[in-house]
Amino acid sequence: MCQLLAMSSHKPAAVDFSFAGFAGRGGRTGEHKDGWGIALHTATGCRLYTDYLPSIHSPLAAQFKQSPIKARSVVAHIRKATQGRVSLENSHPFTRDLWDQTWSFAHNGDLKLFDPNPSLYAPWGDTDSERAFCHLLSGLALRFATQPERHLLYAALEALAGEIAAYGSFNFILSNGDLLFAHCSTELHVVVRAYPFSVAHLIDCDLSIDFSRHNHLDDRIAVIATQPLTSNEPWTRFAAGELKLFAGGVEVGALPEARQQMLRVAY
Repeated sequence: MCQLLAMSSHKPAAVDFSFAGFAGRGGRTGEHKDGWGIALHTATGCRLYTDYLPSIHSPLAAQFKQSPIKARSVVAHIRKATQGRVSLENSHPFTRDLWDQTWSFAHNGDLKLFDPNPSLYAPWGDTDSERAFCHLLSGLALRFATQPERHLLYAALEALAGEIAAYGSFNFILSNGDLLFAHCSTELHVVVRAYPFSVAHLIDCDLSIDFSRHNHLDDRIAVIATQPLTSNEPWTRFAAGELKLFAGGVEVGALPEARQQMLRVAY
């Protein structure tokens, strides 16, 4: 099984702490040795880094750890190949443009016999994951000429994800920088870091951080991972088939924005 990591933050934040533990699963504490990648959505656009080498041996991964980039949304992946060659074009995340935005996508699972008809987007590699990504974006582009309200986008993605998940396990992360969708077929976890911040301890390496020394009162960061990355934080497991939507570090769900604002006032 591949490994997923994602972040949705209220303000630009570094993902270096979580990435330090996550990268260890690419050959040291895990068997995922077939490439890795990370997409960072910043104010200037989406920056993509991918490599076919194991993350523990990758000079690019080492360079990223030394000079982390702050972003409001992050999608990362460590690959254990089930379909497709071990190659750069098969390393997640994948990116495409839709509605004048760059969308990034990473998948964990195995979609057996998933071979959709040619669509508006064509894969560059030969993985089931990229075929699924192209199918998702094509489905959205055919439904909406421009980006819809987020509750309509949520409903469309939920329907499309259900169709694809019929072919096998379909855990995925999808983001355009403002919105981050996380879908669980088998296993996915989330933790929200907010005030009052505390010390966190990574599982995969001997590293800890006191978030109270690095964050402000209004900081809020949601971190999603296949398996919990820390040993002392309250990670919550997704339900099978669940699609969660995050914006600015907050799980916003499927309600229309106006309805959500009414609920906030009520409480």
